[in-house]
Amino acid sequence: MSAPTELPVSGAPPVADVEGAHRARRRRRQALVHLTQAAVLVVVLGGWQLLVQGDQRGIILYGVPSGIVDRLKTWITEGTAIGSLGDQILTTLQEALIGFAIGTALGIVCGIALGRIRFLADVFGPFIKVLNAIPRIVLGSVFVLAFGLGLESKILLVIVLVFFGVFFNAFQGTREVDRNFVANASILGASRWQVTRQVVLPSAFTWIIASLHVSFGFALIGAIVGEFLGGYAGLGVLIKNAQGTFDANGVWAAMVIMGIVALLAEWLITRLEHRLLRWRPAQLAGPEL
Repeated sequence: MSAPTELPVSGAPPVADVEGAHRARRRRRQALVHLTQAAVLVVVLGGWQLLVQGDQRGIILYGVPSGIVDRLKTWITEGTAIGSLGDQILTTLQEALIGFAIGTALGIVCGIALGRIRFLADVFGPFIKVLNAIPRIVLGSVFVLAFGLGLESKILLVIVLVFFGVFFNAFQGTREVDRNFVANASILGASRWQVTRQVVLPSAFTWIIASLHVSFGFALIGAIVGEFLGGYAGLGVLIKNAQGTFDANGVWAAMVIMGIVALLAEWLITRLEHRLLRWRPAQLAGPEL
């Protein structure tokens, strides 16, 4: 006797049609989101322009969008008072990227080490908590006094700001690893280093990558604050000079450049996250608002 065949469910739409409808709905929602964002931006900037443009005192104190655009054009075409705009951006990026790389590496290594070795956590835990409680921006002045106005003082401040965010995520991610996985790997003969590399690190990687989104923002803050406290070049020096000459448009223009750099970095980190964490199951979409 032949096996019974399953009959198609009457009235059920084909899978391709369902997927196509889902993609079309998602595209419509994305278009609506982008249009709403553009509308909000137009309202905010347009309202700012209308409220301030006729008031010279307001322009000096608050700046105006048209003046910010003019300042950016001047910096791009004619340069700034301390050199070309590209050199200032590269200086700040160099400080931020070097400090970000070193701080991230130290945070990952120290976080996993203290998370895996209880003795190290007991010894160094109180010291790390005390250092974390210190307002780290204040250390910028100490670094400028000790290492001068060059790159070193800014890079050190960036390292300090980045380290703690990455460290605590790596430490907590290591502690959150399923103990059954660790026990099974040990039973199968894996050494402590193999367990750390093949079980603990992949499990904690989600925590570590999540910390990078915030840490790069801290890296930019560290570079800018370091330049503001004492430096020869960089976006922080541009902001300091603009503040000293009551040039609100210059302050906002430098902040716009910082925002663009931060958005590009966020995009790159997101791409890196998707590439390194491809093994994760797809996350469920949250409720639509």
